[in-house]
Amino acid sequence: MAGCWLARSLLGGVCALPLAPLGVQADENAGDPPLAIELEGMTVTAKGYASETLETPVATTFVEREEILNRNADTLGEVLRGRPGLAVAGDGAQGQNPVIRGFKKESLVLLVDGMRLNSAQPAGAIGSLMSIGLADRVEAVKGPASVLYGTGALGGAINVMLPQAHFDSGLGVDLASSYDSASRGVRGTAVMRGSEGDHALMLGTSLASIGDYEAPHGRVDRTGYDSDSFIGQYRYRLDAAQQVRLSLQQHTDWDVWYPGSTKSHANPRVESTTVHSPMTRRRLAELGYSRNGDGERPLNLDVRLYRQTMDRDIYSRANGPLDQDIGETSVTFVTDGLDIRADWLANDQHLLSFGVNAWEMTASPERYLANPPRFALARNDPFDDARIRALGFYVQDDIRWGSLNLLAGVRHDIVNGDAASINNGARTSGLDRTDSAFSGSLGAIYEFTPLLRPYVSLARAFRAGEMRERFESSPRGDGYYYVGNPQIEPEYANQLEIGLKGANETLSYGLSAYYNRVTDYITGKDVSGAAGSNVCPAVNAGACKETVNLGRVTLKGLEAELRWQAWPGHWLSAGWSMVRGENEDLNEPLYQMPADELTLGWEGRVAEGWTADVTLRLVQDQNRVATRFSNGSEDPTPGFTTADIGATYRWGQHRLRFAVTNIADESYHEHLTEGVSGLEIEAPGRSVVVSYQGSF
Repeated sequence: MAGCWLARSLLGGVCALPLAPLGVQADENAGDPPLAIELEGMTVTAKGYASETLETPVATTFVEREEILNRNADTLGEVLRGRPGLAVAGDGAQGQNPVIRGFKKESLVLLVDGMRLNSAQPAGAIGSLMSIGLADRVEAVKGPASVLYGTGALGGAINVMLPQAHFDSGLGVDLASSYDSASRGVRGTAVMRGSEGDHALMLGTSLASIGDYEAPHGRVDRTGYDSDSFIGQYRYRLDAAQQVRLSLQQHTDWDVWYPGSTKSHANPRVESTTVHSPMTRRRLAELGYSRNGDGERPLNLDVRLYRQTMDRDIYSRANGPLDQDIGETSVTFVTDGLDIRADWLANDQHLLSFGVNAWEMTASPERYLANPPRFALARNDPFDDARIRALGFYVQDDIRWGSLNLLAGVRHDIVNGDAASINNGARTSGLDRTDSAFSGSLGAIYEFTPLLRPYVSLARAFRAGEMRERFESSPRGDGYYYVGNPQIEPEYANQLEIGLKGANETLSYGLSAYYNRVTDYITGKDVSGAAGSNVCPAVNAGACKETVNLGRVTLKGLEAELRWQAWPGHWLSAGWSMVRGENEDLNEPLYQMPADELTLGWEGRVAEGWTADVTLRLVQDQNRVATRFSNGSEDPTPGFTTADIGATYRWGQHRLRFAVTNIADESYHEHLTEGVSGLEIEAPGRSVVVSYQGSF
């Protein structure tokens, strides 16, 4: 497919391949909707430009808008739940963080339209602030991805792709809305696109009002919230090859509670505390320039400047007779970034890409704590004038020799962290640390036949300490007081993966096995003891964790997915994943590993204009827990099975869907649900969902 490289661009342009939907015959069911995926799906995130997944020697997954709407997803975790190699760690309805192959939020790079989201997230899910209601597509790269995305991409990268302005004639409007009975949640989305001559405009909005959801044993308090998103983009075409763009995004969540953060308190007037956020807002402004090359050896270029601000109010509420906030923190994380990316087609079989990424994140939180007996709020800032700077350079070579495709990349990063002071000004020295690191990847995939494409990849990634790990000492949602470490060393991941991919008109599948060794693993080590025996304040000494580097951990796993047209118009699907983490320092399972999981599905035409679908999710009990590392605080979790059914009616550019999720009203929680072990909140119970999607 080297010839279609000419059409690739750093903005995510795709090749115009003559690919028909799987299993749809030209002369039958002409009035019915296509059910299948394309023969060769495209991904932008894996290589930095649009490429066929079957020519990419890494494991990837993507979810299109229709499936996002079918899942009635409000958060990134809900979009990806059940996909092979992916899991969810949650502390509430809004706080649903994706997990890739056992790596949690600190070890993943999250992107929106290719721009990095940075925030030291104490509670909730930064991925929930990515305007999921507007998302056209979500892509995930599974495995180390530091070559393209720098520090933090030990477990992979996830890119949420929002609507873009297009130079198409006329005016178009896309609408979507839904209601679910479990939360009595109402959602609505509208996107308008228009263009004339050299001007193109896109405006979008998404609003949601989510109530406390119903679980099998009753309504779960404090799981409701409201959110709104507004996006816009203007493009101006300088000539046939060049254009500039201005993109604006804003997402706000209101009155979000994190019931998974609830923990007991020694004072009888307090009894217990729960973290909540009256308001969290993400704003993003981007100015970009792109040039598509021409000729026999085109050079494509994309340059973007962006600023992202994350405003958060983070409060801790006393649930006892005191009934007031005893901790109030307000903070703004500001990230200024510059990305320069280019790709050069040296010849029909050889594509060279290179780039520079630079960003700086700053924050200076204001925190007020109330202590007994008067519980009057007093200023106690965790750190002041903190900043993390990163600068990275990379080069990547994509080569094809006949049926063999090679992908090789190398990157160098410099990451610096510093703060004026920590611990409410008590410490002002020893806070500056600079680290440099090389990352690399080498992969090969060979096409014996369309259904037989084995691949192998070797990748190295790194992660420097994030802002909270370096500078903040404070209570966390698991009931422990965490102590930051300004001199924490980076952690490194080295992964070997072998796999097999293939697709034809009736079958698409993928298999992979991987082994990932992480050195200098950054985590919170339980050092609880008597007052004065550890680095925590005396009142927190009995539940104390110190940010440290472990010597070495390993993660290894297997994944499989398949989609098969069993008979015309009817598709069967399956996905399975298993991951094993080992803390080699303590010779026990790694803390908080996802349970083994199998997903089975059917989708098919049942009448003219109607399709139906069934999805079963079978999650095994998780009894591989870190008893020594967690000091007995990680308990086994029972297995569970959920079933969802749905029916969709399409006419023209419209569709109406009826679905029932968790049809058996199964009582369960994911193993990675945050909170004091034994007090995790139940997942939502049975819910009836009605949704509409249409274009005008």
